Amino acid sequence: MNVADSQRVASELEKLGYRASRDAESADVIVLNTCVVRQSAEDKAYNRLMSLKPLKEARPDLVLSLMGCLVGVRDASPLQKRFPFVDVFLPPSDPTKLVDLLHSRNGTIQHDEAFEIEQIETEARYRLQDADLVLPASVRGELVSAHVPIVYGCSHVCTFCIIPYRRGIERSRSVGEIAADVRSLVNQGVKEITLLGQIVDRYGYDVPDGPRLPDLLRAVHDIDGLERIRFLTSHPLYMTDELLDAVAALPKVCEHIEVPVQAGDDEMLKKMKRGYTVDEYRALIGRIRERIPNADIATDIIVGMPGETEEQFMGTYNLLKELKLDVAHVAMFSPRPNTVAARWADDVPLEEKERRRKAIDELQAEIVSNINSKFLGQTVEVLVEEKAKNRWKGRTRTNKLVFFEDDSRNWKGKLASVKIDWTGPWSMIGKIEKT
Repeated sequence: MNVADSQRVASELEKLGYRASRDAESADVIVLNTCVVRQSAEDKAYNRLMSLKPLKEARPDLVLSLMGCLVGVRDASPLQKRFPFVDVFLPPSDPTKLVDLLHSRNGTIQHDEAFEIEQIETEARYRLQDADLVLPASVRGELVSAHVPIVYGCSHVCTFCIIPYRRGIERSRSVGEIAADVRSLVNQGVKEITLLGQIVDRYGYDVPDGPRLPDLLRAVHDIDGLERIRFLTSHPLYMTDELLDAVAALPKVCEHIEVPVQAGDDEMLKKMKRGYTVDEYRALIGRIRERIPNADIATDIIVGMPGETEEQFMGTYNLLKELKLDVAHVAMFSPRPNTVAARWADDVPLEEKERRRKAIDELQAEIVSNINSKFLGQTVEVLVEEKAKNRWKGRTRTNKLVFFEDDSRNWKGKLASVKIDWTGPWSMIGKIEKT
């Protein structure tokens, strides 16, 4: 979501005549986009902001902006008092205040002649219109995969999660607006889009009799030039059979499902306010595999929630060992302000949280090594994203990372058939199939 937000800010600034700077020291405008999902991310944001303070003091005309979840959708006055050297505070996904400030300070920035020519050539090449979502110049025509937010905020309010307090309640975008964004991105060279939401499969739930995610998938699927569609992140409560059937039926929608379990113990799940049991999650995984054979399934895990015992942690460990999912993102519990969990004693020592995190990571590495080894000798379809050193890099429909060498052509943005001859837990290597 922050990647999409940052690209939108850059695009809005370019419309005013600004161009990207290589470093903060030479910039006229700096936007620090922040995440606070864990304390480590919040600390990093504060440290970076303070490192920019000397630049602002040395150059008072520099416009310094703080954006994202650190600002949130509520009153920013506490941050204004704490960081008076910041010129403007932007809520997530909304650069309006920064654009207004730049207008009021400078008027509309005049494009120089070279910039105007560059814009005309770009619009001619990509058939852009005023209402289109325009990527920043640095990635326009270069980006193979892009993110498209479809629902902002979250109304589920898990006890550990700060997102509802910082990004606000759910607000679904219209199908037409989303489809227009996707068409614009395709016209700029994008081949794959990922539809985003804090709980993406709750898309449309805030609109009476509104469309749902399966309806949106069908609408986006018909856009010419689009090769692949992904969506994240889902919630087990809203992963309906209708949605699974849409994934199975629509060729452009990839067989990759991200559905966090968070814990493998019913008491912990109730404490987290997740709304399902371990058995219900286990049944969901069974339905996914029944309806979408060979689906890649990713999950999220939190270890060290307040009160989590060794037995409860082992419930999570054993559930992952049983289900053998393709990806498990593991985070140590971090108390976040205003959440219900912040009121509880953070009673699992940091060293124990780290031990549990490491145990899950090691188990997952073993599981994925075994899963990926089955691809040896197989030919997979890879959407190539870029060249990394001397190898092309891309992903399969099931989101497996694949590298291959081939200097005979430019593979960027193209679909390649790659025969796998090496596998590891996090990537695979192969050779291009000659036609």
